Amino acid sequence: MSGDGTVGKALDVLEQVAAFERPVRFGELQEKSPYPKATLYRFLQTLTNQGMLSYEPERQTYAMGMRLVRLAHAAWTTSSLAPIARPYLDQLSAETGETVHLAQLDASQVLYVDKRNAKNPVEMYSQAGKVGPAYCTGVGKAMLAYVEGEALERAIAQQSFHRFTPTTLADPESLRKELTEIRARGYGFDREEHEPGIVCIAVPILTNGNRMLGALSVTGPTSRTSLDQLENLAPRILETAKRIGEEAEAWRFPETRQQKVETT
Repeated sequence: MSGDGTVGKALDVLEQVAAFERPVRFGELQEKSPYPKATLYRFLQTLTNQGMLSYEPERQTYAMGMRLVRLAHAAWTTSSLAPIARPYLDQLSAETGETVHLAQLDASQVLYVDKRNAKNPVEMYSQAGKVGPAYCTGVGKAMLAYVEGEALERAIAQQSFHRFTPTTLADPESLRKELTEIRARGYGFDREEHEPGIVCIAVPILTNGNRMLGALSVTGPTSRTSLDQLENLAPRILETAKRIGEEAEAWRFPETRQQKVETT
C-alpha cells in the first residue's frame, strides 16, 4: 500500500486494475484491495471521471482509459529507450535470429520496454510492458551490476529471491558475487534462472560516463542454443548497446554536452 496520500492510493488502485490484464469487475477488485469498499469505489469513480479508467455499464467492468494510453505513449516516446533503440533491435534480431529484449529498471525490477521475437519464436514470460524480477533475469542482473552504493543495497533488499528453477540465485550473497563478475566481464547470463529451458546473454546500456540506462539481451531456448553460442555474440551485442547508449546520451542530456563545449 502506498504511503503517498490520496494520489498514491489512487495509483495503487490503477495498478490493481492493470494487474488483471483484462476488464475487471468491482467485486474482483474488492477481493484483492486493501481499501474499504467505499474508499475503493470513490477512487474508481475519480479515476474514471479523469479518463484514467473506462467503465463499461453493460458488463460492469473497469479497464485502462484512453487518457492513460495517451500518457503511456508519451512516456514511451520521451522516457524509454525504445524509440532510440528500435533500429538497433531490428538489426540485431535479424542477425541473430533469436529473441531480443530491451529493458530498464523500474522500482528495482525489470520493465521490458521493447522486444523482437525470434524467427522461430517460443513462448516465454517477457513482453513489452511487463515487469519481471531483476535478480534472476539476464537484463536485470546486467543493470544491477551498474547500480552502486546505497541504491544497490536498496535494490537487493527489494528482491524476493523466490526460486523459480534449480539455478535461480536464492540469496543476496550469491547475487552480489555474480554482479561483481558481470561488471568485470561486461555482460551477464540467465542460466535458466527465471524459466526452464530459456537462456540469454545480457549487456548493460551505459553512457560514456558509465551511467546505466538499461540493458539489452539475446535470448533463446536450450533446444537450439547454448550459453557458449550466445557468448560468441557478446562483441556484437556490446557494440549495439554502446551505440544505443551514445545516441541516448546525446538525446537525453544535450545541455550537458553543450555546457562542455562552452567551458572548453
